[in-house]
Amino acid sequence: MNKLIVILGPTASGKTDSSVKLAKKYNGEVVSADSRQVYRGLDIGSGKITKKEMHGIPHYLLDVANPKTRFSVSQYQKLALSAIKKIQKKGKIPFLVGGTGFYIQSIVDGIIIPEVKPDWNLRKKLEKKSNGELFSMLEKLDPERAKLIDRQNPRRLIRALEIVLTTGKPVTPLKQTRRHCEEQSDEAILPLDCHASRSDARNDKCSILKIGIEKSPTELKKLINKRLLKRLKNNALINEVKKLHKSGVSFKRLEELGLEYRFVAQYLQNKISHQEMRDKIQMESEHFVKRQMTWFKRDKKIIWISNITEALSIAENFIAKQ
Repeated sequence: MNKLIVILGPTASGKTDSSVKLAKKYNGEVVSADSRQVYRGLDIGSGKITKKEMHGIPHYLLDVANPKTRFSVSQYQKLALSAIKKIQKKGKIPFLVGGTGFYIQSIVDGIIIPEVKPDWNLRKKLEKKSNGELFSMLEKLDPERAKLIDRQNPRRLIRALEIVLTTGKPVTPLKQTRRHCEEQSDEAILPLDCHASRSDARNDKCSILKIGIEKSPTELKKLINKRLLKRLKNNALINEVKKLHKSGVSFKRLEELGLEYRFVAQYLQNKISHQEMRDKIQMESEHFVKRQMTWFKRDKKIIWISNITEALSIAENFIAKQ
């Protein structure tokens, strides 16, 4: 029986370290579910795992996209499903690891992501609106997508609105017909739609275990600050953003690549001070964690743990089941 283990949780919760330990113990390989780690050159700001930290465990969906261009959820879904199938064919267990809820949902819930072409006239109209106005529109048209989206990222807001306005339907309710994993042909890679965990795994040909790493708000705040100080040490993050800009990534594009890159780019343009940059990264990271947890907590099949010992025990029981 094919199995998939998902390791998820908010930013700075320790997903990367836990997933490597689990994959190493249970003959697994890791598929990243992080919307920024797909981009080449976004290493420090995205917390991308290093070769040394991998401890020999193969990782997929890292450095697969050019930061100058947009990488869609549809592209992610196709590549991630292909990687999962490749790992399963080896007789190994794929670990889907990350904090991008929409990426994870695209795999385990079988969402059909419509291939909507850019509507430049619509985009020009939407670009005239503020982030607040765009977010309010999205909340009305696709409230589920609005729950996790970065409300300060106009590119993502406009793209989400473009999809729902073009198709006439929100993305999130569009589900695949249930199919067993082995019914997927090599030519037609379809989203997994066998979302079982622990006790309800027995009836599905492909079972999925979802483990969430949970930390208290106080602990996460400290972890975010510790991580930020490490990234800013010796100007490492600032130098990374400078390098990206020098390679041709515009400041406008950098501001679309997540909050660390947004505020460092603003600092480099003298829009904010160094202290404001630090404060904004810390504050927005804390807000982002709350949105992540709101998204994840809706899924009652996630088994929440606080340490690696619990995760090892749960994974072992799941793997042992036929």
